[in-house]
Amino acid sequence: MDSIQPASNQIPSTAKELGWAGILLAFTLLTMDHWFNLPGTFLIATGLLFLLQSGFILARWPAKQSFGWANRTTLLRSVLVLPLVAWAPFLSLSGPAGLWFYAVACLLALILDGADGKVARATNSHSDFGARFDMELDALFILGLCLAVFALDKAGVWVLVLGLMRYLYVAASCYFEWLNQALPESFRRKTVCVWQVVTLMVAVVPPIPPVFASVTLAIALLLLAWSFHLDVRWLFIRRMHHEH
Repeated sequence: MDSIQPASNQIPSTAKELGWAGILLAFTLLTMDHWFNLPGTFLIATGLLFLLQSGFILARWPAKQSFGWANRTTLLRSVLVLPLVAWAPFLSLSGPAGLWFYAVACLLALILDGADGKVARATNSHSDFGARFDMELDALFILGLCLAVFALDKAGVWVLVLGLMRYLYVAASCYFEWLNQALPESFRRKTVCVWQVVTLMVAVVPPIPPVFASVTLAIALLLLAWSFHLDVRWLFIRRMHHEH
C-alpha cells in the first residue's frame, strides 16, 4: 500500500497528478487532430471522459496520500485509452492511415495494460483503488473497441453487449446486494476476457472481413454470457447457503 505522508513533504496532490495528465492529454489530442483532422465532437467527448475519470479519482483517492507509481502508470495509460474510446464512433470517417493508426494505438494500449501491475509489485504500491482504477479503464477500453467495431460495420449493434455486459452487472448489483460479494480467482474468467479483447482487437484491423469478425465476436459474446451466468449462479447458491 502507498504510505500516507504529511503534505509538507511536497508529495504531489491528486489534483496535481490530474494536472500533468490533463496537459499530456491535451498535447495528445492536438497531435491527433493535426494528423487526422478529427471532428470537434471527438475533442469534447475526450474531455468529458477525462472529467468523469478525474471525478472518480478525486472521490476515491485521499488528496494527501501519495498517488503511487502504479496509479501514475494507469493514469498515463488513460491518456491513450480515453482518446481511442472517444474516436471510436467516428472511425468510419477516417482514412486508411487513420484506421491503421487506431489499430496500432489499441495494440499499444493493450501492451501497456500489464505495466501498472508490474510497477505495483516492483514498488510495493498495491491498493484496492489501483485495482479498481485499472479494471474500470479496461472496461471502458473494451466498450470503446465495441463501438469501433460497430462504427466500421464489422458487426451489428449486438456487439455493444460485449462492452455493456459488465456495466449491466454493476447496475444489477445496486439492486441485488449479493452480487457484490467477492468472487474466487478463475482461470475460466481470465481466458474469456482474453478471448474477448483479442477478437475485438483483431476485428478493428482494416483487412479483417466483417464475416470473420462477426463470427469470432459472436463466440466471444456467448462465452462472456456463459461466464457471467456461472459467476451469478455461484453467488446465488452461496447466498442461499448463508440464508439457511
